[in-house]
Amino acid sequence: MRLRYLTLIAVAFFSAFPLYYSVVVASRHNSALAQVPPPLVPGGNFFANVARVFDTVPFALALVNSVIVAGSIAVAVMFFSTLAGFAFAKLKFRGRNALLVITVATMMVPTQLGIIPLYMLMVKLEWTGTNYALIAPALVNAFGVFFMTQFLTRALPTELLEAGRVDGCTTWGLFWHVVLPTARPAAAVLGMLTFMSAWNDYFWPLVVLSPDNPTVQVALSTLASGYVNDYVLGLTGTAIGTLPLVAVFALFGKQIIGGIMQGAIKG
Repeated sequence: MRLRYLTLIAVAFFSAFPLYYSVVVASRHNSALAQVPPPLVPGGNFFANVARVFDTVPFALALVNSVIVAGSIAVAVMFFSTLAGFAFAKLKFRGRNALLVITVATMMVPTQLGIIPLYMLMVKLEWTGTNYALIAPALVNAFGVFFMTQFLTRALPTELLEAGRVDGCTTWGLFWHVVLPTARPAAAVLGMLTFMSAWNDYFWPLVVLSPDNPTVQVALSTLASGYVNDYVLGLTGTAIGTLPLVAVFALFGKQIIGGIMQGAIKG
């Protein structure tokens, strides 16, 4: 038992140390990177470096854009994936299995293959340079549909749906009052994964957004694109950009674990 706890402590330490060291570097000058041994205690220049980040790039706008984009995509993917997963898992209609196979097969297509036609579509819609171009193509994805289909197939009893229909509940009523509460643990996990993926997305925002309306990842690439790399500035921006992800884990981590444990007890 003691070995297990020591292993968990070691894993937690090595997982959290890069984030901690980025804060240490972000609170010092560039000269600290050449010190031997390297500094392990935060210095006193963190807020000055933060001010430099916001003066160098529109980082406040980048944070707002990323929160709006990642939050909207996460909510949409949770809702539409749960809706599609319910249909594939429990509703009977012609071509259901074939459509699910086609949906899953799209996961094997590299994203880069669709960049050019997707960009042409955004130009026709006049969405280039706006957050609509980031949100609309990501409202639902094949992984979310497959994930929720597999979860609802096992977690949602067919008898419960039949009982709801006997009581006069419509299909939409079943989805709202029965499926969504049952799917909450899996939807929370999917939402966290989707939020992280959308927050860390770099290539498509770089292509479709203008330099004066960036997301966090595009702003961080601008900080690191100078003739002389300012590592302190880059790590300061990275530390700031990581805080929303940490906040999401802190706010929803207990809810996810609690929902999973509740489902296990009910099962």
